[in-house]
Amino acid sequence: MAEASIPVDLLNPGQVFACLGFLEAAETLLGDARGVFDWTNEADIRFRLSADGRESPIEFVLSTLACADVVEVEPKEWPGEHDIRAIVTGVFPCRLRDHFVDNKWTRTKLPTRIRCGNGEIVRNIDLNGWSDGSSRADFKLYSGNRTGASITRDMLSGKRGKPRKCFPDGKLETHGLRQLWEADRKTLIHDPFGVTCALGGNFNMDPRGAWTAIDEGFSPNEHKSMRVVASPVVEIMAVIGLEHARPDEYDVRRVRYAVWNTALRPMLARAALAGNGIGIPLRSFRFTLELSGKNKVVTFSDPEKL
Repeated sequence: MAEASIPVDLLNPGQVFACLGFLEAAETLLGDARGVFDWTNEADIRFRLSADGRESPIEFVLSTLACADVVEVEPKEWPGEHDIRAIVTGVFPCRLRDHFVDNKWTRTKLPTRIRCGNGEIVRNIDLNGWSDGSSRADFKLYSGNRTGASITRDMLSGKRGKPRKCFPDGKLETHGLRQLWEADRKTLIHDPFGVTCALGGNFNMDPRGAWTAIDEGFSPNEHKSMRVVASPVVEIMAVIGLEHARPDEYDVRRVRYAVWNTALRPMLARAALAGNGIGIPLRSFRFTLELSGKNKVVTFSDPEKL
């Protein structure tokens, strides 16, 4: 078993969710994963992750995701528009009627699959928290015609423009985890949440990239040369972390989450994140989901009084 630690800002909800994402990914890719927040030194709060194997679990997760493929999961066959009660079994997790909007089928909430590895050993990380068909709040913050798969692809592999003769794959417009890994993997392993870059559309999980037109006096969306700066690692790992967990959305756009100081397996960590009592000390924080057009954006949090 190997262990690694990374710095984390507990007042940044996206970073806390992303820590759970590292725990979930390590469990899927390596097995026997455990994670704990260490606030012994308030000036250097860290998330400690252990998992099977001899390699740093943080490094292994980053290196694996840096070369992963992203695919959209959809039914083998869309039924006729009149039959919105159709049920699809197997890998497709959600009710088809959730994808029937304005009398037509929509792809914006289709589940996403991250395929890690090649050859005989392939591990899948599925993302369908925004469309799992359960009674849980979906915590889907982005809106518009973007899909979960397209944002995931941008956060992992970078956003590219339309293919052109001189750029058959499209010109790289913003960096993703892959480009950060190739540019300076040592820094990324040491402080994955601290490496930021310009991003286009994202999952709105990192408050460092949050904006509203009122705050700025204008909308960056209307100025294509302007990009918000945030962490693609925080964005993608936070979504992975919230695949099986949810913070406590206790009021309209008011959200609470908690961190723990005992090494936990993913199943208990999911409950702890929502602040549920599991017999160990927790530190709780709360934040507001602000509105940016039709999008919701995560903001920095405040500690809850004990």
